[in-house]
Parts: sequence; C-alpha cells; structure tokens
Amino acid sequence: MVSARAKPSLAVRGPRTTHDASTFVLVRIVTGDGVEGYGEISATAAWSGEDAVTATHFVRDVFAPRLLGRPLAPVAAHGTELDRVVRGNAFTKAGIETALWDALGRTLGQPVCELLGGPFRREVPVKISLSGDGAELDAGFETARGLGFRAFKVKVGRDPGTDAARVARVRSLSGPDAFVGADANGGWSRPAALEAMPRLRESGIAFIEQPVDAADLEGMREIRALGVPVVADEAVYTREDVRRIAAAGAADVVSLYVGKSAGLERAVESAGLAAALGLGVVIGANGEMGLGAAAQLHVACACEQLSPVPCGITGQHFYEDEPTLATPLDIDGRRGVLPDGPGLGVELRSEVLRSFSS
Repeated sequence: MVSARAKPSLAVRGPRTTHDASTFVLVRIVTGDGVEGYGEISATAAWSGEDAVTATHFVRDVFAPRLLGRPLAPVAAHGTELDRVVRGNAFTKAGIETALWDALGRTLGQPVCELLGGPFRREVPVKISLSGDGAELDAGFETARGLGFRAFKVKVGRDPGTDAARVARVRSLSGPDAFVGADANGGWSRPAALEAMPRLRESGIAFIEQPVDAADLEGMREIRALGVPVVADEAVYTREDVRRIAAAGAADVVSLYVGKSAGLERAVESAGLAAALGLGVVIGANGEMGLGAAAQLHVACACEQLSPVPCGITGQHFYEDEPTLATPLDIDGRRGVLPDGPGLGVELRSEVLRSFSS
C-alpha cells in the first residue's frame, strides 16, 4: 500500500468532497516463467468507492486463488472470471488487469498499447483541475502554470454565482486563448445548472462535465441544447452506459477511466463504441499515481479517436512526491508521452519492489 498527499494548492475541492490525499494498493503478477507485471488500485473511497482494506482482501483472498495456474492470455478471460466471483469493485479489478497486461507485454516484448490495438498516437494532450476560491484558487493556478499546464478544468457544482465567479477568475488568469472547461461532478440540480450555464458561457468554457446527477439524462440533454459541449463522467462506467448516453442524446463526449471500466481493454472497447455512436472520448482521472497514469497513457494511445478535450492524466504532478516509479512519467503539463519499453514501460523503485511479500 502506498499513500501520497496532493500538493495543497492542487487539492480538489469538489461539490461532494475534497481530494487532498490518495491511497493505492499495488499489485504484482508473477508468471510461471518469472516475468513480473505490476498494477495500481486507486483505493480512495470517496472517489473510487473502494479502499485499501476491501482491495487487499479481494486481491489476496478472492482473486489470487482463482488466477493461480491459469494461462496469462487472453487477459479478457481473467476479467470475466473476476466478474463472476465479485460484483462491482471495478477499480480493484482494473489494478489486477493492469498487472496482467504489464506481464503479458513484458513476456511478448511489446508495449501494452500495441496489444490493445494501437498506438494511434504517442502523445496525449492533458489538463489539470483547479478548485477553491480567492487565494486558494490563485495559488492552484500558479502551481499548475509552474508545472507547465495550459489547459484547465474548474470545479463547480455548488452555487451558480460563486461557480461563475470561479470560472471567470481562471479565465482572467489564463487569458482569452487558454483551454478552460468546468466540472460539476453532478452537484447541480437541473434548475441550478440552467441558471449557471449562461454565466459560465460568458467565460468561454470549452465544455461542462457532468452538470447534473448521473441519472438525469433528460437534464443533461437539456443543458447540452444550450450550446456548450457536455461531457458525461459519473454517468459512464460500462459499454451499456455509453449506449444509453448516446441513445438519450445526453452528451457530446464520454469520460472513460481505466478504473471505472474495470480494465484497460474494456476502456478501449468503450472508446471504440463511443466513436461509432458519434460520441467523443476523453480519458478521465481519479488522481492515478505512476502505474495508473502509465496505464491511462497506454489506453489513450490505443483509442483510435479522442475528442479535443485534453485528458486528465496528471501523474506525479498532482502529488507532493512520486513514491512509486524509479523514473517519473514524461508529462510536462501540455502533453503526456507514451512510455517506451515492453509492458507499461515503467519501472518501480527498488524500495517499492522490496515491499512486496513473496
């Protein structure tokens, strides 16, 4: 288990909770040939719905006994087995699946992205979230700018007036040409969203993410009619959710996660379905650390189409330090670069490797 604290100025203060620290459970897969693969479970309950206790229990006591002795490929067969024995717990399953793909890539000498059908690109544009008000917001912006970020997602979803002022402040700080969107995390009621949107449009927002509750597809469609692209996030976990969003005309873009999708391959499959149904795709984030952010980059580069909305892959920049990777990912605030090498293309620190039990 690894814990990390967010940079204080970048802590996410959303309408439902504050994300100022994360806990991760790291997973190791060892093949019969001695090849090792690693994955990361985002175990921050307020965001993923799972914590280190549940993740560790399911990995050690439920999933591991069912994976031992099975062929490494196809990875999808393991996902089916995990679904058979445990309902939900998508982020835990995604961490295991990430380790399986890493091991398979290292076994075959291929990057995970190639095994998933890519790469269609080797660099991915990225953005970072800003929240808070007054001096907090200004400090977050200055930190983000210092890290190289030029695209921003402003947290809203509380009060339409203060939300509009927060977005206007980021627009003033970033300039007229900066990419600025807003994310309500489903925090607005439909009337509040309809009140807020004209004010946010004055700041030239590029998108509004999950403006109302995930179940309110009619409200999302109504907000979409106002002319600002709608990104569905909390409303999308599975391929069926993608179909439902498209059928309802509830969004222009779907935000897909490795964690919410319960794995890399399913995220890529959902992206392909979304594109076929006329929806844009962005890879969303849950504050992933090194292994998780590497998995995000492989998925993003394996998606044939991505929307113009930058992905939320921030990796080490969100945290005060990067306690897992020997070499940080190449994310400069403007784009994230696909790691080189087989599997995920990253290596863990020696002290992290020693922490795994035999």
